[in-house]
Amino acid sequence: MAEDTAPQGTAGSTLRHGMAEIEPGLRLHYVTAGVGPRTVVLLHGFPQTWWEWNRVIPLLTGQGFRVVAPDYRGAGNSWRPPAGYDKWTMAGDIHSLLRDHLDIRQPVAVVGHDIGMMVAYAYAARYRDHTSHLAVIDAPLPGTEVFDRLRADPRVWHFAFHATPDLPELLVTGRERPYLQSFFNARIFDPSAVDDHDLDVYVSAYSAPGALRAGFEVYRAFDRDAADNRADLERHGRLTLPVLAVAGTLSTTGPLMGPMMGEVAERVTALRVPDTGHWVPEENPRALAEALLRFLAD
Repeated sequence: MAEDTAPQGTAGSTLRHGMAEIEPGLRLHYVTAGVGPRTVVLLHGFPQTWWEWNRVIPLLTGQGFRVVAPDYRGAGNSWRPPAGYDKWTMAGDIHSLLRDHLDIRQPVAVVGHDIGMMVAYAYAARYRDHTSHLAVIDAPLPGTEVFDRLRADPRVWHFAFHATPDLPELLVTGRERPYLQSFFNARIFDPSAVDDHDLDVYVSAYSAPGALRAGFEVYRAFDRDAADNRADLERHGRLTLPVLAVAGTLSTTGPLMGPMMGEVAERVTALRVPDTGHWVPEENPRALAEALLRFLAD
């Protein structure tokens, strides 16, 4: 494990960057902050990296939490293996990072947005004894009735496009900035929330060799994810830990987050964050952090 310390982020938060070797051919980049006894793991979505949490992290560490925010397999500065983009495997990557590299043994709270919420759910289901709380933010979960219904909604057209072999890479390569800009703008309440610097971070990440392919592979694994989630639900039943189901006020998924998570968990609290579309951590980080802190106090 290699780690360096650099003062970055907001509110003077000190972020420590590192790379962890998970398996041959895969190293995960991660950021840690804070020194509290309880750990919160923040999992980003597409087309983002750990950076989507940069305004949330100091609000959590300021209240005594330790935060771990990785770039999941294929994203950001993490390596981009050719396979392993099903969420069960990606959850295993995070578990290895926490246990084997950061030596975190106590149960953690896992928070995921977009694709990250699918990984977060897989983590909570696969590692039930190592998860204290689960917060999922604004995305449908493969294997649920809500996911099956939303998959046919034209407003989530990108599910089918990204899952098509080879074609999205062909069409988006060289046009990463306008594609990502339109992707953000179509699902946002406050266009200034993802500013030019944020967009630069994401465009740089997804313009790297192999990054688009890896980004689209997480969508190509949805059928496998649905099968894994259904099989685990049949085998082990619904989650019994506290679950917070978060959505933006203008989100397509918003009114369905609570009922959807009720399909897979017993103790669900639903929340709509004001003045947000899909990009909740960036559009209203303070309201989200306050909601997470209330939830984690349970």
